[in-house]
Amino acid sequence: MARYLWMPIHREGWPFIALFAVASALLGLAWAPLGWLGGAATLWCAYFFRNPDRVTPTRAGLVISPADGVVCMVGHAVPPAELGMSSEPRMRVSVFMSVFDVHVNRLPVDGAVTKVAYKPGKFLNASLDKASEDNERLGLRLALADGREIACVQIAGLVARRIKCDITEGRTGRAGERYGLIRFGSRVDVYLPDGVAPLVACGQRMIAGETVLADLDGGESERAGEVR
Repeated sequence: MARYLWMPIHREGWPFIALFAVASALLGLAWAPLGWLGGAATLWCAYFFRNPDRVTPTRAGLVISPADGVVCMVGHAVPPAELGMSSEPRMRVSVFMSVFDVHVNRLPVDGAVTKVAYKPGKFLNASLDKASEDNERLGLRLALADGREIACVQIAGLVARRIKCDITEGRTGRAGERYGLIRFGSRVDVYLPDGVAPLVACGQRMIAGETVLADLDGGESERAGEVR
């Protein structure tokens, strides 16, 4: 029960929580109802920066969701040019995070980080397709043990104004490992290797570090889904 009532807070969140708490106290001194509203906002801020542990499937070949949220797009797209990958379209799975989702991002696969590339841009609604090209973003190029590559791209959204990435080029990471955070509402795109079909459909809810997006060694065709 304690696991559900209390979750760790990401270290990036503590300055914001403190700021919200101080502002709430000052508002409460001015007018008590404002203090209560500020207290609610402080609790939401703590909720936003929660950083729960996850149980990651460890079988080789699985691609794990890097973000909590909802799959908003599945289809072919060209990876960001700054990552230096092929200009041929790849299957892309986009996961949109609302302000109520956990915003800690996790690596989708075991692999070596061969490129970390930041590109400044706009702050359009992250659920829009053009956000992949126009918005501020930070991309990872990951090399797998078998020579194939995957791209994982953090995209800032309408409210998000900062992308945090804690992993550097040359490092080898594990699937499900925490590597970054986007503040307040955003999206993460995963570009799969050629011939790999996603195992998720638009509208499905993802759990970072747990939900399987694709199987690199599987032969299943692309999935479809419907609301029931």
